[in-house]
Amino acid sequence: MNFEELIQDVYLKIKSREDKGERASYIPELSNVDPKNFGVHISTINQVNFGIGNYNDKFSIQSISKVLALILAYRIVGDEIWDRVGVEPSGTAFNSLFQLEADKGIPRNPFLNGGAIVVSDILLSNLKNPKEDFIDFVRGISNNTTLEYSNSIAQSEKDVGYRNVALCNFIKSFGQIENEPSVILDFYYDLCSLEMSCKELSELFLFLANNGLGLQNNESILSESQSKRINALMQTCGFYDESGEFAFKVGLPGKSGVGGGIIAIHPDQYAIAVWSPKLNKKGNSYKGMMFLEEFTTRSELSLF
Repeated sequence: MNFEELIQDVYLKIKSREDKGERASYIPELSNVDPKNFGVHISTINQVNFGIGNYNDKFSIQSISKVLALILAYRIVGDEIWDRVGVEPSGTAFNSLFQLEADKGIPRNPFLNGGAIVVSDILLSNLKNPKEDFIDFVRGISNNTTLEYSNSIAQSEKDVGYRNVALCNFIKSFGQIENEPSVILDFYYDLCSLEMSCKELSELFLFLANNGLGLQNNESILSESQSKRINALMQTCGFYDESGEFAFKVGLPGKSGVGGGIIAIHPDQYAIAVWSPKLNKKGNSYKGMMFLEEFTTRSELSLF
C-alpha cells in the first residue's frame, strides 16, 4: 500500500470540497482558529510516516485527551474503573444529563463529558500532582517533552462551562465522585486544553495499533487485553451519537474532539490523525470524517 500517494490524492480531493461545518464557537478560543486549516498524518507499524497540509500545526485536541486520561486511570486502578463508568454507547449528546438520571449518576461510557469527569476524579484521587503527573505521563508515552496545556483554552472553557458544572454536581449528588466539583472541573479543562499536532497524535496513538506496546522502546503501555478494550470503546463510543455512522462509513476505532481533530487506529497497521476545525452537526470534524471515509474506502483497509 502506497500510503503517501493515497493520502495525497484523498487530501486534495477533500480539500477542494465546500466545508459546510462550523467552528466550536461555544468555546470562545476555538472560534479564533483559522477555519481553512486541514492536516493529515499517518504513522504505521512498518515505520512509514507521512503528513500533508497543516499536519505540524498544534491544535487543542479536546476530547481526544479523554482517551489518554482513561488509559492512565486504567493503568492505575485496573478493571475497577468499570465500576465507575460504563462501556455502552450513549445515543445522546456528549454533554447530556438524561442518561445520568436513569443510571443513578454512572456515565454510560468514559468518553461522554460525564464519563471523563468521573475519570478525572479517579486520577485526582490517585495522583499526587494530577496536572503535572498527567502531562508527564503523556510526554513519556509519546517521547515528546514539548507537549503542553493551553491556559487560554482551559480558561475559555471554564468561563462558559455551565453545562459541565451541572453534570459534575449531578454526578456528585449520586455519590459517584469523591472530590470537589470545582477541583475536578479545573483538572478536566486542563486535560481538554492539551495541544498537539496531527504528527504528534498519530505517533502517540500508534501503540494502540501495536497491542499496547510502544514502538520506540517496546515498552508495555497497556496489556494486549487492555489495548483491545480501549480500541473497542473508541469503535463504539468515540464519536458520541455519531459513533455508529463512523463505524459504518470508516470502520476503524477512533476518537474526535471539538477542536476539529480525529485520531483513528487500524490494529496491526497504523494510526492516522486528521485536523479540520469546522464541525458537523454532531460535533465531529466535517472534512475529517469525509477524509477518513474516502481513505478507508480506497485503501480497502478497515476492520470490516
